[in-house]
Amino acid sequence: MTMTSGKKQLLREAVSWGVVAVIGVAAFSHFENLKTGAERMLGLPTPDEVAELHAAAQLSASRPAKRGSMVELTAESNGHFNTEADINGRPIDVMVDTGATMVALSYEDAERAGIFLGDSDFTRAVSTANGVARVAPVTLERVSIGGITVRDVPAAVAEPGRLKTSLLGMSFLSRLSRFDMRSGRLTLHE
Repeated sequence: MTMTSGKKQLLREAVSWGVVAVIGVAAFSHFENLKTGAERMLGLPTPDEVAELHAAAQLSASRPAKRGSMVELTAESNGHFNTEADINGRPIDVMVDTGATMVALSYEDAERAGIFLGDSDFTRAVSTANGVARVAPVTLERVSIGGITVRDVPAAVAEPGRLKTSLLGMSFLSRLSRFDMRSGRLTLHE
């Protein structure tokens, strides 16, 4: 018995719709697993992560939350991540800045950290948002935030009065295993 081309077409369509139905039933029965997998692939927070972020939002923006070798910071209302860093054993207020190539200390914060410079130490010129400025290249013995410590961090000290807030830039951040920014939270991993 031979099939006509019309019957073959109908059979192909029936098989195709059958496959679609099987895929639909499988997708429906495994919806939660597929949803969680898709959220992870897209970098979206899972419901558990959303709950964690909500709980973490209750923490103070200026005080890092310690979790072993992980530190979480909350963005302030202006979107900046400000915290206190321990630089060469002394507390210094800093703004975490992923756009800054280096750790940049104000002249005054450098003195608080035990770094004393003369005019002849300002040997490099750098471009900043406020124009060109002279800086003194230095190496910081130790920079710590919460439970994270990085040693021998390249940095630059700005001339007196040229930098209002010290910046924790990429010469520190690039030495971490990773850092993530999501939903107003910055997570640093040692």
